[in-house]
Amino acid sequence: MVKLTKIYTRTGDDGTTGLVDGSRAEKHSARIAAIGLVDEANSAIGLAICAIDDDRHRVALTRIQNDLFDLGADIATPAEDEDFTPKEMALRIVASQAKWLEAKIDVLNDDLEPLNSFVLPGGSEAAARVHVARASARAAERAMTEVASETAINPAALAYINRLSDFLFVLARVLNDNGKADVKWVPGANR
Repeated sequence: MVKLTKIYTRTGDDGTTGLVDGSRAEKHSARIAAIGLVDEANSAIGLAICAIDDDRHRVALTRIQNDLFDLGADIATPAEDEDFTPKEMALRIVASQAKWLEAKIDVLNDDLEPLNSFVLPGGSEAAARVHVARASARAAERAMTEVASETAINPAALAYINRLSDFLFVLARVLNDNGKADVKWVPGANR
């Protein structure tokens, strides 16, 4: 268990931050930017939870928030090898975490009518907040793929963040009265 007794350490005053393996990275590096965007997505999910009445969705989102801390730790742990097998002190996202999201998407999607248009990120307040979280998750995914273009990154982590935005999209539709209150995009409506 993590125990934080001192919030400031002054070790980052030089513009670097510590990684799990003890190395340091510049705070503006792609890796740290990705970690920050995962944190931003997590915060957006926390805000969305405040607007959701259904305990099932709140519990699922809280589980996801925990997974996003795992994801941040995964990104903050440079690869020791190419298989990303969790080591004793390395916290890695595993395939079952993305599979859990897929199962949740399938259940939520059962009651939704198929889309015949793109939807605007709105509708109810809860759905709009979930759409903000979805957009944040996509930003985190873009940042993670940038890291992956420079160095090895856990493929299960990339799958997880991709699945997360899909889950959030479907959840937003569920929160919009199972899609009935979705705001549809009307191409060229204002020409």
